[in-house]
Amino acid sequence: MSRRAFAATALSALVAGGGAVAAGAAIAGGSDSGRKRALREMRGVWVATVANRDWPSKPGLTADEQRAELIAQLDSAVERRLNTVILQVRPTADALWPSSYEPWSQVLTGTQGTAPGWDPLGTAVKEAHARGLELHAWFNPYRIATHADPTRLVASHPARRNPDWVVTYGGKLYYNPGLPEVRAFVQDAILDAVKKYPLDAVHFDDYFYPYPVAGQTFDDTAAYDRYGGDFASRADWRRDNIDKLVRETAARIKQIRPTTQFGISPFGVWRNARTDPLGSDTRALQSYDDVYADTRKWVRESWIDYICPQLYWNIGNAAADYAKLVPWWAQVAQGTRTKLYVGEALYKAGDPAQPAAWQDPAELSGHLTLGADHPEVRGHVWFAAKDTVTDGIGAMARVVADHYQQSARPPR
Repeated sequence: MSRRAFAATALSALVAGGGAVAAGAAIAGGSDSGRKRALREMRGVWVATVANRDWPSKPGLTADEQRAELIAQLDSAVERRLNTVILQVRPTADALWPSSYEPWSQVLTGTQGTAPGWDPLGTAVKEAHARGLELHAWFNPYRIATHADPTRLVASHPARRNPDWVVTYGGKLYYNPGLPEVRAFVQDAILDAVKKYPLDAVHFDDYFYPYPVAGQTFDDTAAYDRYGGDFASRADWRRDNIDKLVRETAARIKQIRPTTQFGISPFGVWRNARTDPLGSDTRALQSYDDVYADTRKWVRESWIDYICPQLYWNIGNAAADYAKLVPWWAQVAQGTRTKLYVGEALYKAGDPAQPAAWQDPAELSGHLTLGADHPEVRGHVWFAAKDTVTDGIGAMARVVADHYQQSARPPR
């Protein structure tokens, strides 16, 4: 039997009522670690809408077709005994709800600013809750467009009305994080959704200042000259800009809806130990230095409710070993009020471009087994929704069989 057919058989046994015991029996080498895990753990999945990655499958579907696909995403999460859907609702300075600040997203109709004829976020919250799922609304703070042409934005777009807010970098458009008016606007746009819907969480991804592009400069000199005088370096000023965004957003969420959590899913390396003795035993890009995100501080200061570092590496990776990063992050979270979840690269499983470890259906199950040895690890989140369904080599089926044998509620 092929790996694909093998995985499908195992998952079918699970979903059809045979239970995890049947699926576990079908998958050789399954562990009983799932029975030992707490009944409260994060089992999340990201649903990416940028470029129609996970949903909707393409722009221009009818409202009924979009709704049906969304419901299928929620049902798929339930079938796999997940408990949280993290839905990207502001992919590129636009909105998947009737926003008072920004245009409708083009991923819905194909044309930015055109109403889709229904309320995707409102529907997602209602239908997720009806299924016992949490709905975390995922916002990208500063990305305006994945192209560099402002005239392609709808005429009413805030970036066109305020061109001095915009920086072009790496062939894309970004809001300038160094401008206080930008920081206030971004918060207002996000909080519009918090005011309108009973969101279980506001979720940021890993994009703060953009990732470095060789040979290019993010031109924020005018803003630095105006606002950076109290800082020893531009890097310190940039980090402070992001710190302010995090602190202020957290405080404003609690003012509006105290039960709504605030979580961030950053790049998985804060700093390398060769740069900073507090860093991890890694040799990778550093969020502190390269995107100006002081992720360790946010946890240690308990500014956010949860952190979900994207540990998108295999166990034994030479530059960034999953087995070294998990205990590092566990130590960072220890003694804080910030819950630690781990972001998992399901999309790499079976990808022929990835190294041998990712061709093993048991790699990701091994991640959860390792995480279970660290009580600070309160669960895992899977990138991304489409891959939980296609599951080419059965890696997700293996996780479900080995670790998700019974339902669990999200931590609170």
